[in-house]
Amino acid sequence: MDKMRFESPDITATNEDGESAASEKQDGAALNDSPPLEGCPLGRGGRNSKNYFSLPYNPELLSKARKLRQSGNLSEVLLWNQLKNRQFRGFDFDRQKVIGNYIVYFFCTNRSVVLEIDGSSHDNKIEYDAERDAFLVGLGLTVMHIHAKDVLNKLDSVMEMLGRCDALK
Repeated sequence: MDKMRFESPDITATNEDGESAASEKQDGAALNDSPPLEGCPLGRGGRNSKNYFSLPYNPELLSKARKLRQSGNLSEVLLWNQLKNRQFRGFDFDRQKVIGNYIVYFFCTNRSVVLEIDGSSHDNKIEYDAERDAFLVGLGLTVMHIHAKDVLNKLDSVMEMLGRCDALK
């Protein structure tokens, strides 16, 4: 898996080499070639338990994640309103999910995709973000970055772009 960035003004996905994410391949297979869900135990609400519970997490961060869910910023809340309750392609998303020693904005259990919203708070955290992304990609997750200003100003375009992204098909 790879990490992708979504940049203004055209809001297209690119990998770290600047290639279009739509044409990205991993070991000769497209990113949307995920294992079938047959045989995977489904937990509450039809959640893909195998993907969800196999991820490492730091239990000490659970209360912080809960607080972050209660006090989300505007761009996070706007995107969450498009993703929650399986509104986007019927996929199950978590908000402020603890993975390892990190808390990610959104995690799609069906496709093992992490969505991150990058605002001004990320400007001085380039090394931290790179370390976190490397850890998440090392777990086999796809990491996608979206600028907060795009969520605030072009939410429809962001949702269209997510709909075209191979990792979320």
